[in-house]
Amino acid sequence: MQHTWIILGATSSMARATARRLAKEGAVLLLCGRDMDDLSATAHDCLARGALKAEALRFDARDSATFAPIIARAIAEDGTLNCAVFVGSMPEQSAIDADPTLIDGVVQDSYIGPATFLSLLAPHLEERGQGTVVGVTSVAGDRGRIGNYVYGSAKAGFATYLSGLRNRLTRAGGHVVTVKPGFVDTAMTWGIEGMFLVASPDAVAKDILKAVHKKKNVIYTPFFWRYIMLIIRLIPEFLFKKLSI
Repeated sequence: MQHTWIILGATSSMARATARRLAKEGAVLLLCGRDMDDLSATAHDCLARGALKAEALRFDARDSATFAPIIARAIAEDGTLNCAVFVGSMPEQSAIDADPTLIDGVVQDSYIGPATFLSLLAPHLEERGQGTVVGVTSVAGDRGRIGNYVYGSAKAGFATYLSGLRNRLTRAGGHVVTVKPGFVDTAMTWGIEGMFLVASPDAVAKDILKAVHKKKNVIYTPFFWRYIMLIIRLIPEFLFKKLSI
């Protein structure tokens, strides 16, 4: 059966690595983002790796007018319709503290835009009675921390949205995988101090597709972040608010 994948935020390292792996499976890839030159280069690369089709489409989480054309293109394909969301933005918390208007962009990129797109796509997945949504959130959404609590709160909201969407689509034969990466070697994390146990984008992509094939609900990647975040969540609030983690 033909598999069509919409990949939102396809210029990110994790998305590119995931697209390359899907290309080897012979998928139809709709690579969506703002940098069309970058997307076109990835599309050519994916075609060379075995993708049935690979196209670059404009997507901007802050411009809802870009959503419908992508969905229209996707539903024109036969077979299973899937979507992977890698969208988000993370200014330094100090920059947000200095200019709180930056919050709007973080929430639009990391939650509102992706959730709106998936809400428009969901009826088509229900109609076909199959398909998978992959939503990439972050371990930062598990608990508000002083270094990135705006970004973390947006990702927490998106994770809650994905939980509800999973409940909805499961009834129609679809599925939703929530992905919570730890530190990954991407443009978003370059220059951040204090990072440890940094994963490669390809390792994360491998975990994502393994979770898709096994119909996992929620995964942490790499796996040990599940236990790291469990410890962080269990720290009492009176103590946690004194820590710089």
